[in-house]
Amino acid sequence: MRLAAWLLFLGHFASLSFWEVSAVIVESENYDVKELEFGETILTCKYRLEKEQDVRLEWKKVSPNGDVSFVFFNNALAVDLQKRAEMMGPSIRFRNLSRGDSGQYRCEVSAPQDKKNFQEIIINLAVLVAPSVPECDIPSSAMSGSAVELKCREKEGNPASEYKWYKNGLILELSVKAINATYKVDKTTGTLHFNTVTKEDSGEYYCEANNKIGKPQRCPAKKMQVDDLNLAGIISAVVIVCLVIVLCGCGICYAQRRGYFSGGKSKKEHNSASQAESDFKHTKSFVI
Repeated sequence: MRLAAWLLFLGHFASLSFWEVSAVIVESENYDVKELEFGETILTCKYRLEKEQDVRLEWKKVSPNGDVSFVFFNNALAVDLQKRAEMMGPSIRFRNLSRGDSGQYRCEVSAPQDKKNFQEIIINLAVLVAPSVPECDIPSSAMSGSAVELKCREKEGNPASEYKWYKNGLILELSVKAINATYKVDKTTGTLHFNTVTKEDSGEYYCEANNKIGKPQRCPAKKMQVDDLNLAGIISAVVIVCLVIVLCGCGICYAQRRGYFSGGKSKKEHNSASQAESDFKHTKSFVI
């Protein structure tokens, strides 16, 4: 029984080995390539065949949004790559990399005379880009006791940037327990959130973006002034509004009493009509 199992194992192993030997094998020296923008790199692709033969080699790119495009097809590079890329056997050398070159690249090899006649590998290319100057949304004023959110974002960096906030040139700690429980810094989204601002939160704020590629970038500093609620001003405004409403009401009543809003005739017109009717009756009596 043990001998049968052992022979079965050897047969299975031999069949796998034979299948591997009789198949086209595609490999790469680096499946995860990272290079700076404007630099150069090589996407390596190597293959082994069961027997010598002409193969069909194709490179395709899958962009981050899922679009698939040909990079190398019918023994020619894509037109937009011919001035800054070249084939090195089955491998591709890129020069002057741009952020648009990031994506997944598939090296596909077809060997029609091999038993397993097709194999592909996937190589990830990430073009590293320094952050741009972030855009910051900092309110110029806020009311004490209200919730306030400061926003910071930049869209160029790869990998994505992390963010730090500064007040009057001093960094706001990510851990708020040691300093102040009224705010929270989110280093991933770039938001600085105050649950309830106070006058002590007034100051100049700016944000810094950093992805460890190139120098960190910061937005211009902007002052945020936090003021207490002006109750006297609010009361004065309410009184003024009430006076305006009363005056408007009085004006409407006066106009209505004078007949400006009535659909009939004015008092003068009414008296003229009554006089005309009386003269007509008198004239009729005289004729009879």
